[in-house]
Amino acid sequence: MTTLKEQLHEDLTAAIRTRDELVSSTLRLSLTAITSEEVAGEEKRELSDDEVLKVLAREAKKRREAAEAFAKADRTESAARERAEGEVLARYLPQQLSDEELATIVAAAVAQSGASGPQGIGAVMKLVKPKVDGLAEGGRVAAAVRTALS
Repeated sequence: MTTLKEQLHEDLTAAIRTRDELVSSTLRLSLTAITSEEVAGEEKRELSDDEVLKVLAREAKKRREAAEAFAKADRTESAARERAEGEVLARYLPQQLSDEELATIVAAAVAQSGASGPQGIGAVMKLVKPKVDGLAEGGRVAAAVRTALS
């Protein structure tokens, strides 16, 4: 079984062969981010698939934020490029939870913790975060918790 990093290398090779500039440049940048993560710290180490997914999720988030910034600045070409790169990265990420699924998980955590009001946000987040890690962005989770507690 191949690791996610090996799959990224194979897909990069295929993209280079087919001269797919968007995919090849996106995968190169992502593999560079993964390598940087591997050499950060005391000693070089190999990232697990879960850690590689976190790096890819971080890269995808950067693309979304850049696309929004470019769109606000009326730079539509750059925004479209960032969105396209985000779509390439989305192929490797797990399917994100829908708003309804997230609300169900948050409601169960609110009931379990017995929290009410804004002061209970931390307790609910502590229960929700492990369940949705990698499946929903922190901002979406926090917004859903705030909504459930208000």
